[in-house]
Amino acid sequence: MATLTYSNVAAQAHPTTLIIGELANLKKVNFEAVSSAIAGAVTEKAFNEAVELLGDSDCIWLVPKHVSIVTLSSRRSRNTTPTAAHHMMEGVGKFLGKNGQANVVVVCQRQYVFACGVAVARAFPLYSRKSNEPSARSVTVTFVTPDDSSPLSDQDIQTLSSTANAIRLAADIVDRPRNEMTCDDMVAKANEVAESLPGVKLTVIRGEDLAKGGFGGIYGVGKAATTPPALIVLSHQPAEATKTVAWCGKGIMYDTGGFSIKTKTGMPGMKRDCGGAAGILGAFKAAVEVGFTQNLHAVLCVAENSVGPVATVPDDIHILYSGKSVEINNTDAEGRLVLGDGVAYAKKDLKADIILDMATLTGAQGITTGTSHGAVLSNSESWERCAVSAGLISADMVYPIIYAPELHFQEFKSSMADMKNSVKDRSNAQCSCAGLFIGAHLFDDYAKPSNIAWIHVDMAYPVHVVSNVLSPPYTISLFSEL
Repeated sequence: MATLTYSNVAAQAHPTTLIIGELANLKKVNFEAVSSAIAGAVTEKAFNEAVELLGDSDCIWLVPKHVSIVTLSSRRSRNTTPTAAHHMMEGVGKFLGKNGQANVVVVCQRQYVFACGVAVARAFPLYSRKSNEPSARSVTVTFVTPDDSSPLSDQDIQTLSSTANAIRLAADIVDRPRNEMTCDDMVAKANEVAESLPGVKLTVIRGEDLAKGGFGGIYGVGKAATTPPALIVLSHQPAEATKTVAWCGKGIMYDTGGFSIKTKTGMPGMKRDCGGAAGILGAFKAAVEVGFTQNLHAVLCVAENSVGPVATVPDDIHILYSGKSVEINNTDAEGRLVLGDGVAYAKKDLKADIILDMATLTGAQGITTGTSHGAVLSNSESWERCAVSAGLISADMVYPIIYAPELHFQEFKSSMADMKNSVKDRSNAQCSCAGLFIGAHLFDDYAKPSNIAWIHVDMAYPVHVVSNVLSPPYTISLFSEL
């Protein structure tokens, strides 16, 4: 396991040093800016010659197995982050090595320090059960910004450190298998975070108390599991706050699909179905640590979608916290049920002005926006634009999907209840429809103006993007930027 340290002091020599950035930035670097990190191992002449030899997406070992320069791809289009940070995890993981103390010297424009810096953390997951796992090591991350030679501030370093730690926390939750990360364990993780943040209040509603409280979505999804479902709320309420923001995350600790059960190839990897809640827990921790000035609530909707004698079956009707009835026609469309309760709680109990929900919600997300971009759906055009801009700056990219409830919500029509939980026509904007189901538990009539800004992010595919093995904790940088 690596200890990751961010510093605004020039890097000191370690056995291994990786200098990484886009070629155009590396060519502007003065050798003195990196000389302390390679401590006499490389001459100025050798460094400059190596940079001249480098191409795009390239690597040169200045000292074999000890000092290398890596260039990140500069190829990008208008819908891709200009930071190159989305290539950072692969570059660091491939060329830094696995053992001993190390330096990562990030070379980038000053405005991209945040995105590139926290992306380094993705290369250092906390969780592993390999018997030959490398011993503990220390990695120091420093920055060279050719367009601005002034050092980063202590606040910059605090923001980088808090966000990087949050990324690793979220990855740890998502990477752990179901036998190590249950609903009980998620409650314990949330409690650890709450206890680490002065003034943060923790509220947990679990098991039969969910049923008594009217949380038919969370309870109905999780009631068959051996560990009871939970609504977990962490609240940060500074005295000077004028707005209330709620982040709601889907926390399905394992998704079998329920009685609409997944296949033998479709089920592996479903430990990651808690990615929304894990990301929000991490983002909440980072935001509070760096001094978020508004009321902020993390609403984690936690359950395990299991099969058992008391499990929900198709044709059941559940009453969600919004008071609306839902006919179940697909038990594998469970994320929208738990989030329906979550956003309704954010509206009714937390009185939130801005509600953002995040979920590994649909397979249709990957078809709609791909494996690198989450899908964003909003009733607010300005917040939709903000989300896209924040995604480009942070490198947690999102792209808008169609918001047309008058055309799509009819897919949930039921003769027995207010709505079904899965669409009739799976070829009719399915990713948008799934988001609209959640929004239906905020708004009685989409056509009427609302004083609540709602943003929905479906990130089902970005959370799986690293070879389907390790999970990059998506959207923590996005939320921090927002």
